[in-house]
Amino acid sequence: MNLKEHHIYSQVHKFIVFCITFSLLTLNPFPATLISEPTKDDRPVTQSPKIFSRTPLFDLAIDLKARMTDFSGWEMPVQFGGIGQEHQAVRSTAGIFDISHMGKFALTGKDVLSQIQRLVPSDLSRLQLGQAQYTVLLNPQGGIVDDLIFYYQGLDADANQRWMIIVNAATTLKDKSWMLENMDMGAIAFTDYSPSKVLIAVQGPEAVRHLQPFVNADLSLVKPFGHLEAAVLGEPAFLARTGYTGEDGFEVMLDPAVGVSLWRSLITSGVTPCGLGARDTLRLEAAMALYGQDINDTTTPLEAGLGWVVHLDTKGDFIGRSVLEQQKRDGVAKKLVGLQMQGRNIARHDYPILHEGQPVGIVTSGTLSPTLGQAIALGYVPTPLAQPGQPVEVEIRGKSYSAIVVKRPFYRAKK
Repeated sequence: MNLKEHHIYSQVHKFIVFCITFSLLTLNPFPATLISEPTKDDRPVTQSPKIFSRTPLFDLAIDLKARMTDFSGWEMPVQFGGIGQEHQAVRSTAGIFDISHMGKFALTGKDVLSQIQRLVPSDLSRLQLGQAQYTVLLNPQGGIVDDLIFYYQGLDADANQRWMIIVNAATTLKDKSWMLENMDMGAIAFTDYSPSKVLIAVQGPEAVRHLQPFVNADLSLVKPFGHLEAAVLGEPAFLARTGYTGEDGFEVMLDPAVGVSLWRSLITSGVTPCGLGARDTLRLEAAMALYGQDINDTTTPLEAGLGWVVHLDTKGDFIGRSVLEQQKRDGVAKKLVGLQMQGRNIARHDYPILHEGQPVGIVTSGTLSPTLGQAIALGYVPTPLAQPGQPVEVEIRGKSYSAIVVKRPFYRAKK
């Protein structure tokens, strides 16, 4: 992760934490403006206006009075009616997110599988038609280039393998370059759908009930991490039973005009529009890693608690394999853990984690959990301190506050 990406993630996350805290305490949306009082040292500064990218659903968010924010160069809704309200809607009924800013790639060719196997530690040969794998791209040091999902779509009429890949918005260009540099593209067609497709996430225990009337296939037959191609509002679409909230739901990729119609139809049916603020609190309760904060190109999947995506025994060579083999053999020096604060003080990104008064680690993400009503966080600590029940402290504005290592996730959806 470069310094620019780190700054973007850090600033957006701090803003989201402030929003959720304010929202929970006041039960009102974030105020329309926040203007600091000028000081005698302030000087007028002339700056060129920043040009943001916008998704095809931008105007719909504006119509719903969404509060917008800069996310990796995209002008995206951070909240609509309030982060707490949106969070609760996804946990209890259904919410809808515009995630069209994410990267969307398609790979087609006779030998795609052998090429992508080199990029990840997961054995993608195990996937059958309609199955998907969450995994990570690795650099030679075993660090995580990005986390992403591979979807196997079977063979086309010419016996070419078809794969869909969804990557993070902030790393779309980096991921694309990394893949093109590390695959033999002579026999592979690489299509970047990022600028031309809408991606909508419908999440929550009632997500399928709301989405089903607009789809010509039985969504109840699709298992978690399953996917299919079907008609949505009579037009071709790609649907996957995946998400970033810890709840059931689907992510739907389709053409912009149909995406606009689907968004409007779902809002009319009673689905709650949600922004990046609720998406962050939901994923943190589910202990899902955020790239650029909880994982980056200096952390390995074994350090990040992602050992379940590492299949050393069933696949051949891949980038970073030797590092993971050594860590598997010798153990890792640090681990990503869940932290529960013993009070309502929030452990924010980059706050020091202490043990017996000495710095031993760093907080990567933190918030006040709307579901649990407790301050929770993720952070890295030395392996000997990573067991649930281990007491630690977090330094917050120069003072130490008690926390305890707990099992992840903090929240698990009812089945």
